[in-house]
Amino acid sequence: MNKKISSLKEENSEKKYRKNRQKPIQKYRFWIQIAVVLLCLWIGIEFFNFVKYLETSGLEGSAYRPPGVEGFLPISSLMSLYYFFITGDIHPAHPAGLFILLAAIIVSFVIGKSFCSWLCPFGWLSELLGDIGEKLFGRKLKIPKWLDYPMRSLKYLLLVFFVYSIFFLMTEVSLRAFLDSPYNIVADIKMYYFFADISRFALIVIVALFFLSIPIRNFWCRYLCPYGALLGVIALFSPLKIRRHSGRCIDCAKCAKVCPSFIRVDKIDTVISDECTSCLKCIDICPVADTLEIKPIGGRLTFPKKYVAVAVATIFVLGIGLGMISGNWENKLKIAEYMHHQKYLQSYGHPTGTAEIKKLNQESDRNR
Repeated sequence: MNKKISSLKEENSEKKYRKNRQKPIQKYRFWIQIAVVLLCLWIGIEFFNFVKYLETSGLEGSAYRPPGVEGFLPISSLMSLYYFFITGDIHPAHPAGLFILLAAIIVSFVIGKSFCSWLCPFGWLSELLGDIGEKLFGRKLKIPKWLDYPMRSLKYLLLVFFVYSIFFLMTEVSLRAFLDSPYNIVADIKMYYFFADISRFALIVIVALFFLSIPIRNFWCRYLCPYGALLGVIALFSPLKIRRHSGRCIDCAKCAKVCPSFIRVDKIDTVISDECTSCLKCIDICPVADTLEIKPIGGRLTFPKKYVAVAVATIFVLGIGLGMISGNWENKLKIAEYMHHQKYLQSYGHPTGTAEIKKLNQESDRNR
């Protein structure tokens, strides 16, 4: 009787396994990544036309400025977030950036550091380069632990620097002065010219990071991205974790081999790591059904992996939708103001203190 029950359990487990393997989550993650990349390309083209419109005084290009470009201004968005916390007001310069940052934070809290592996275009590119490197070298290369740990601390040092500079050194007055400054208002245009007229040194750095990401998977993400560091810290408090049932595990170590973050999933019961991006490759590769599952800490209910794709996309879209519905997606600057700033763009340097910020604001007002 016991053998019959055991046989039925194994048969049911095998059916679940086959069903699970027939619907890997990676293809859904891939299409979400591609959709985001295409969206970013569209934003880039629209913004190029907007800058062309400013350069030619309206003779070429388009007067439409895509708000989504503010997603590439994480520091300004972090300042806007702090400003919102202390004043309750949404600063009008880059409101879309604030809602994109909030959406990324909420996604990371609910589903772990999933923004990096599902929605970040740089994460997608880094992953693509890592796949190329793995094919070239026949395996994932890993930096020794004695070097890996101190290098991973670099992104946290950058994060601490930004958090300390914004949350501890800036007052409401200095914060508002910076957000109101001409430099911040045209930060997206300055960013465009940084890449359009890139210096030799900056180009060498970018090319170096590009090629380092081939042999060393996720080099930028793992060692230098302060945005990823922030989301990684937030993800530690996520209630949903990947959990391993040791009684079902056959110790094949496939989950550890496929993990892009080099987490030894096969040796732990619950994945609690700031490096886990919730890509779910470990769950897809596991040969035994229900060995690796997504469950809330202290809970028994399983969160199906297909729901992760739905949750990531839904939360992010709702975050952006909230900005649109509330009327805080597009900024309130008129095209005439952008035309004015375009004339003095080269004179706008990054302000280093409240006095300098106020001086820049006063000079800008006099030139109007």
